[in-house]
Amino acid sequence: MPENSPLVLTDARIVLADRIIENGWVAVVDGKIVELGEGQAPEAGMSLEGDMLMPGLVELHTDHLEVHIEPRPKVDWHATSAVVAYDAQIAAAGITTVFDCLRIGADRENRDREGARAIRVANTIASEAERGNLRSEHHTHLRCEVCSEDVVRAAENFLERHPVGIMSLMDHTPGQRQFRDVNKLKEYYQGKMQLSEDELQKFFNDRYRMHEMYAVPHRSKLVEIAKAHSVTLASHDDTTVEHVDESCADGAAIAEFPTTVEAAEASRKAGISVMMGAPNLIRGGSHSGNVAASELAGNDLLDVFSSDYIPASLIMAAFALPEHSSMELPQAIQTVTKAPAETVGMSDRGEIAIGKRADLLRVRNHETPVVRTVWREGQRVL
Repeated sequence: MPENSPLVLTDARIVLADRIIENGWVAVVDGKIVELGEGQAPEAGMSLEGDMLMPGLVELHTDHLEVHIEPRPKVDWHATSAVVAYDAQIAAAGITTVFDCLRIGADRENRDREGARAIRVANTIASEAERGNLRSEHHTHLRCEVCSEDVVRAAENFLERHPVGIMSLMDHTPGQRQFRDVNKLKEYYQGKMQLSEDELQKFFNDRYRMHEMYAVPHRSKLVEIAKAHSVTLASHDDTTVEHVDESCADGAAIAEFPTTVEAAEASRKAGISVMMGAPNLIRGGSHSGNVAASELAGNDLLDVFSSDYIPASLIMAAFALPEHSSMELPQAIQTVTKAPAETVGMSDRGEIAIGKRADLLRVRNHETPVVRTVWREGQRVL
């Protein structure tokens, strides 16, 4: 972003990494925090009137863009309109750095082969960012369905055109990982695709066949591609210790939504960051019937939150986390700021400290935290 005028924010409850300054101020020059303190600021500035000042949120996994691109089954909405609307919702949720989930690997229909739609969407995001039309900073999280026939070529096609920050390895074969409970998978697909029993069984049989053919060789090739491009690797829905062992061998840095305490414990022991969905915590459990985020938090097995499919849930989960764990609020807020930033090697953001990027939120918290103002690199974007 371009250099901007100095900014001084005063009369704020400032959330640092280890404590809260009850009445403090922050000075920003050229998009970076240059000074902060407690009490009266050395010069006049913008009063936050006692509201909280906290770091901008860092989102590593949100597929909310999908509902803007395809608001109804088989409806491809105008790409620029979808991206700009999605970006506005992301910023309004307090997310200043976002990894947009783009899915590759054709499913039951062949209309989107070899990552064509993901490339089209990424083209739009890049062009709108170049024009200065986006509020948040966007990166790509490529979600790779390993059992798809075309997923390897799709990954290669995408990386020829766009950088990728995260690649996740997914296997949604019925009876495994997220959908160990096949009845839950039936509910999901019948609700999403309105399939009859016969159509659903045919779909399941196709997935079993594709798993047998592609799961092992495609996972191996995708890991090779990620390493060649220095992409952070994430494993999706690990359920068993064996799954985690495989993730370790692959060099995964993130365990996305482990479905059991066993898998979360093994990931933590292996030094893999455990990510859980914020909606899981807010709703009181997993919509797929898997382990609750609150249980992992209570056992000190949760490192990072993702908003998954509801952007507004991210800040809500951070503020709710102390009720479910031994964390105080500053530590809880790290699960949506500093911890995700460090997981992907972004050491320049995620906390209010001298020298860090001035990605900042003004938040008013009564029963529910409300994002009132957003700055990215010192520029107000909301």
